[in-house]
Amino acid sequence: MHGLIVLILVESRSAALLPRPVRLTWLLLTITFTCTAMGCIQSIACNKSRIKRENIVVYDLSATIDHCPTVIEENSPIVLRYKTPYFKASARIVMPPIPRNETWVVGWIQACTQMEFYNTYGDVGMSSWELPQLREGLVRAISDSDGVSYPWYGNTTETVTIVGPTSKPSRFVVSMNDNFYPSVTWAVPVSESNTPLLTNIKRDQSFTTWLVALNTTSREKILLHTIKWRMRVDIAVDPSLPLGSRARLLGRVHQDQPRVLTRMEPIPPNAMGRPNANDAQVLMWRPRRGPPLVVIPPK
Repeated sequence: MHGLIVLILVESRSAALLPRPVRLTWLLLTITFTCTAMGCIQSIACNKSRIKRENIVVYDLSATIDHCPTVIEENSPIVLRYKTPYFKASARIVMPPIPRNETWVVGWIQACTQMEFYNTYGDVGMSSWELPQLREGLVRAISDSDGVSYPWYGNTTETVTIVGPTSKPSRFVVSMNDNFYPSVTWAVPVSESNTPLLTNIKRDQSFTTWLVALNTTSREKILLHTIKWRMRVDIAVDPSLPLGSRARLLGRVHQDQPRVLTRMEPIPPNAMGRPNANDAQVLMWRPRRGPPLVVIPPK
């Protein structure tokens, strides 16, 4: 501000050599130019992104879980495996023109909000995969990123990057899928014995998935949609039966379909960065008698 006042005074002194009518005109022109320049400077400094929520078009949004049962695999004498149906989400996006010096990423961010995963071994005890911070209520969600592309679920079909300036709208599709395909030991995981004792597998896990546009420079987030989904598995096992005929699916055959919320839900801070759920989880052994034991610590 002080620099602009000095500029007016200097120009006024040089104008003193001119005839009075011309001098007055020169002074007015100088003031007008200075005020205009100041307005330009302020508009540049205060210019925010032109990208607003109402300028981004989302259509053909879909969120589904395959209409098929969980598949049980008894191919190994060491572990039982099961494969759940896929959760799938996709959307077509139209982004408005991007200003110069701005880069936007549009894609899927996912977090685990609840997890129960118990493998029971008769009356001996049970193993459980746990997220300690989530279990103890210290956080509301844990990132479910691939562990590399934070905060995004992945960096292939899951995201699209638009680098400004762009002169016309950008049209693209972002999609993701997720399912469970774990291995559970037939024998007690802390025992040296290979005797199959597994009698039940129970898993109940909930997720929130957001469709987001993120300005990589300013870190401004525009939430476009929020999706909630849940996966439940209940498997009964008779370890006395021959391999290949021990396990059967209990309860529901098909999963509940995801819910696309009518109101946006904010993203908790823990959903945006490290650790992700795979790195944060710990495998515990909880015997019927005695203290619990950490089998696999968090990474």
